[in-house]
Amino acid sequence: MITVPYPRPLRLLFAGAALFGTAALAADPPAPGVIVAPARLIEFADRIEAIGTLAANESVELTATVTDTISVIHYDDGDRVEQGQVLVEMTSGEEHAQLEEASATVNEAWRQYQRIKPLVSEGTAAKSLLDERKRDWETARARLNAIESRLADRLIKAPFDGVTGLRDLSVGALVEPGDLITTLDDDRVMKLEFPVSATYLDVLRPGLEVEATSRAFPGRTFTGSVKAVDSRIDPVTRSVRVRALLPNPERLLKPGMLMYVELLKDPRTALVIPEEALLPLGEQQFVFVVAADNSVEKRELQIGARRPGLVEVLQGLTAGEQVVTHGHSRASPGQAVSIIAIDDGSRTLPELLKALPGNGRSE
Repeated sequence: MITVPYPRPLRLLFAGAALFGTAALAADPPAPGVIVAPARLIEFADRIEAIGTLAANESVELTATVTDTISVIHYDDGDRVEQGQVLVEMTSGEEHAQLEEASATVNEAWRQYQRIKPLVSEGTAAKSLLDERKRDWETARARLNAIESRLADRLIKAPFDGVTGLRDLSVGALVEPGDLITTLDDDRVMKLEFPVSATYLDVLRPGLEVEATSRAFPGRTFTGSVKAVDSRIDPVTRSVRVRALLPNPERLLKPGMLMYVELLKDPRTALVIPEEALLPLGEQQFVFVVAADNSVEKRELQIGARRPGLVEVLQGLTAGEQVVTHGHSRASPGQAVSIIAIDDGSRTLPELLKALPGNGRSE
């Protein structure tokens, strides 16, 4: 058998390939990158959702009580007025003349009554005459009160502090009893009424916190509390009417607005993690917990209530432990991982996903 030696350059090439191949096999693969989030304690509550309508705390339609023409208007569209402020005056010349006549009659009847009193005491006048003078004075006073009442009917006053509606009448307009003069709303506090399923009767009570939002004010939340729960349940919808009060210091809320309502049931301090961290398996829930040495542990949790993006942890985690939210497919129990980013709520999900390999793809 004849052995043919390889040329020297070829032997060196094979030897180098064998050397580098062994080194490549000996190198450890890089730790997979993941995004984690800490388990944290926050104020939490179960939420009951509903849709309601706003009404002013006090609201009234001011109408005419007599047939007459409007002589003076003391308000304009959307004015804020105080209780007792005169809004509209009606023609009252005849009543004022009658008032002057009645006032003079009252004064004269009073003088006659006072004049006869000492004469009766001295025995120079009969007591029946004193009774007659007293009756004349009281009759005149009653007639004066009646005229003053008729004059008051020609003055439309604000029954409480509030804001007026649009003015649709002008000076000289003839109004009749029942004709609308204006509306008046006390909008310092708003009433929010909404139906809630009767299955929640055990938690519906005055003082329960309420959060309300409206499409008219995106990103704005209005807070208040339940004032009362209706004493009857609707037999058709099996719901009960709830009334809540919402402070309205900025006067943003208007009567008739549609509001999306959330009742805060059982407020508490809860341990929460992002929903993305959950790994459901049948009825069980697991998470990947990253230890201090960056090793991964698969752990079963007992979860509670949820809110958008968060889930309550009842058992299985402690505050501060970090769970994997993105990159589950790259990690496995016992394996070391590389933490690319920590989701602390300061950045959006797209910003966090950009840190992952694969142009922002998490899995």
